[in-house]
Amino acid sequence: MSLQTISGQETAKRLLGSSLRSERISHAYLFSGPGGGARRKAADAFAKALLCERGTELGDACGECLSCRKVEHGNHPDLQAIGPDGASIKIEQIRELQKMFSYRSGSSGRKVYIIDEADKMTVQASNSLLKFLEEPPAPAVAILLSENAQTLLPTIRSRVQLVPFTAMGAELILSELAVEGLATPAARCAAQLTPGPEECKALAAENWFAEIRNVVIQLGKESIGRSGASLVTAQQQVFKAGLGEHLDSLFDLFHLWFRDMIYVLSERREHIVFIDQLEFISQVAGSRSAEYWISCMSIAAESKKKLKSNMNTQLCLEQFLVRLGP
Repeated sequence: MSLQTISGQETAKRLLGSSLRSERISHAYLFSGPGGGARRKAADAFAKALLCERGTELGDACGECLSCRKVEHGNHPDLQAIGPDGASIKIEQIRELQKMFSYRSGSSGRKVYIIDEADKMTVQASNSLLKFLEEPPAPAVAILLSENAQTLLPTIRSRVQLVPFTAMGAELILSELAVEGLATPAARCAAQLTPGPEECKALAAENWFAEIRNVVIQLGKESIGRSGASLVTAQQQVFKAGLGEHLDSLFDLFHLWFRDMIYVLSERREHIVFIDQLEFISQVAGSRSAEYWISCMSIAAESKKKLKSNMNTQLCLEQFLVRLGP
């Protein structure tokens, strides 16, 4: 893995590449933004380049030296990575990291540590890390990973260089999955809800996601020509199947289902998400106006917002289905 092989994330790659080429390395970086898979891949690739014995003209790791091979095999003594132990990163983990860094480094003279999901550090762990950032026992580079930089202590944020990450976009995600032969109908939906290919593959592989998607297709078809009241009985299958905790995804998929109707009306079929339902969508899209489908999208978005406001899940779904009635 090298920085150049990471899809998208051009800003992050440019910032890191510039640091490596100029050899102006900060003592701490914060990789922040959506796309956990991309953040971790970039952290691993950057750490590998920092420890590389040769380097390249682009500042990337050579991938051939002993140090690179050790990183690839996960046994480089000067590279340590930690993440949450259960629900949080505890002070004992930071202390153990400090202990490891008290030992003499290898040939590079530099040590690197990666803290995944750094926003899950306890207050005690954060304070311990702050001291470690200021007074490392050896030349060290810290790479902190977090979806949202604002969740970290301001004192930590002020001592790191921010490296922004962004969601890749569904089309780019699907193009990567297509190379692997994984651009399935489920993945096409999952790509709309995830920031990167790794997250997309994980979501598409979940049994509950496949069930939720099937429910959306079924109810989406049944909602045409039926009263909202009769649709309420359909909510029972959602909860009997144990899908109640995934209603946010159900509303997201309904939003995409109604958007597909608009894509058909506007002759933009290449953007349709429920591609395996193209024939049905093409048949019924014209039975309602674009304004109607837009209002359905709004209802789905409003329902998800109510769900986040801790509205009763069964009531939330019931109101949603009733409002879809003609």
